[in-house]
Formats: sequence, C-alpha cells, structure tokens
Amino acid sequence: MTRSTASTYGADSSGLICGFRFGADGVGVPIGAEQGLDWLASGAEGEGFVWLHFNLAHGAAEKWFREHMALSDVFHEVLHEGTRSTRVELDDDMLVAVINDVHYDFAFEPSDISTLWLSVSPRRVVSARLQPLRSIDRLRDAVNRGTPLRSSVELLVHLMHDQGDVLVAIVRNTTARVDDIEDRLLAGRLEKRRADLGALRRLLVRLQRLLAPEPAALFRLLQKPPAWFSEDDLQDLRQSTEEFNVALRDMAALQERIKLLQEDIAGRVAEENNRSLFVLTVVTVLALPINIIAGLFGMNVGGVPLAQNGHGFWVVVAIIATFTVVAGWFAFFRKRD
Repeated sequence: MTRSTASTYGADSSGLICGFRFGADGVGVPIGAEQGLDWLASGAEGEGFVWLHFNLAHGAAEKWFREHMALSDVFHEVLHEGTRSTRVELDDDMLVAVINDVHYDFAFEPSDISTLWLSVSPRRVVSARLQPLRSIDRLRDAVNRGTPLRSSVELLVHLMHDQGDVLVAIVRNTTARVDDIEDRLLAGRLEKRRADLGALRRLLVRLQRLLAPEPAALFRLLQKPPAWFSEDDLQDLRQSTEEFNVALRDMAALQERIKLLQEDIAGRVAEENNRSLFVLTVVTVLALPINIIAGLFGMNVGGVPLAQNGHGFWVVVAIIATFTVVAGWFAFFRKRD
C-alpha cells in the first residue's frame, strides 16, 4: 500500500469513497465531492440526485460534510450514539437511517458487523461507514455496472434488497454449517466442532438484535411517508421490508434449531459423563476389598492372622475374590435397577 493510499484510507482528501450523479435516465455518472456540491448548488431543474459515500475512518470526512452540506442535526447526533440499533426516522422532511451490515471480509464472527449511516432527501443521498460493508459495496458495483436508479428512494430500496440478499446468504451458509455439524452428531463424530454451534448462535443473536428493529422502523415510515415519496417507491419499499422480515424469521428458526442441537449435544455429553462416572465407581468398588484387606494385613503389628499358615495367601485371595464378586454383583444390579 502506498503512503498516499494509507493516509486517505481509500478515499479522497474529503473522505469521499465514491460519488455519483443520477440523471433522468437513472444511470449514475461518477463525480467528486466538489462536483457534487456544484451540482447541488446550481439547483438544476429536472429529475436527478447525487449520492456521496464517505469513509468515517478518514479524519476529514465528518468535518467536510458538516461544513459543506446542510444535513439534519439528527444525522450528526446518531453518528456518535453509543447504541447502533437500526432506526429510520424523518427530520425536517429528510430521511435519517441507521443500518447494520456485515463487513466485506465477513468471517462468521459476531464482531464482523458494523453500521452504515444514511441521510436521504429528494436530490441528495449521503452515506457514511467506518468499515467496508457488503451491502453498500454491492450497491456501488451495481451503479458502476449501469443499473438505473431514478430516485433517491429507489437507491435506498436497492440497498435494502442488497442487505436482504446478504442476510439470506448468511442464513444459507450458516444452515450448511449446521447441517454438517448435525451430520457429524448423528454419525457420532463431533470431535471439536461442537464449539462451532455456540459461535454461530452468538452471531445470529447479534445479527437479529441489531437488524430486528429494521422492519418495524420501515413499516412506521410507510404509515407516514414524506410527500416526495412516489407510490412506486412506497410499493418497492414495502416489498423489500416484507422480504427482509422473511429473512429474519428464517434466522430465528435457525437459532431455534441450533438451540435444540446444543441441548441434544449437552444431553449426550451428560450421558457420556455419567457412563464414565459409573465405570469409575465400579472400579473403585471392586478395588475396595483388596485395598481394605491389604491395609489390614500390611500393618506392622503382632497377631497378623494366617501369618504361620502355609495356605494363608490363598485363603486371603479367596476372601478378597468373594468380597469382590459380592461388590460387583451389587454394583451391576444397582445399575440395572
């Protein structure tokens, strides 16, 4: 990595990762931060909007759009909130959204989840993130390939679809991993893969906790949409919300399946532990007669019985064998009862 790239974190001097201007045909044309400001300041007539995507890891990013863009105060507040649960709300006819997504190099770890902040208005979309995220990168790739987006709300809907696709892919891959673990469980070859279930369940719980409020927030928005939402935009947003809700239900069902597998494994482990404890108990009981008699006969005192008897050793062996058989019979029938 060159020094200039490292110092700007993959963005320009303003912290802009990418920018696009969308005309009446909906095709995005790459622009820089200053070009976006000029287009917004020109107040050009006709359809169109700009999308500016920033990297908050760049020190100048937040300062730049505070100074050059009239964003909602709520948007600046949510950037520094401790909680990052999903939320979508209106402020001064401007849509402010906090969306959680997985990292671009997602490795099925609970820590591989980060936040995307959005400010959406009829002529401008501003997005910002700290880590590279999958959904927003899918959206950027789609725009670069020429996918038409004719309104800022259509861009938001496309992002929601991308987020739902990423979530479905996570559920599908997690299901495949759970299937593999279940097959190993049925074959009795779990080895050390049992710990994977706990990691997968923690991941799903964290994802659901962060993403579950999103459908409710979107439904509230659909009940009272801003005036600049078209009917087609509302229909697309409603459809993406329903698809996202289905993915969340699949995730909840997968969590329940993992929980049942964990309970099954815990039961098998407890059964194995009980079996091992029983074997240890039987061995201890069987060894008890010989230990007691050996201790008695090994005392260095006078009057040890059978010391002068030529058959004393075999008499003691017979006594020990008798007591051992009785102890074994008692332990066996106790277990069977």
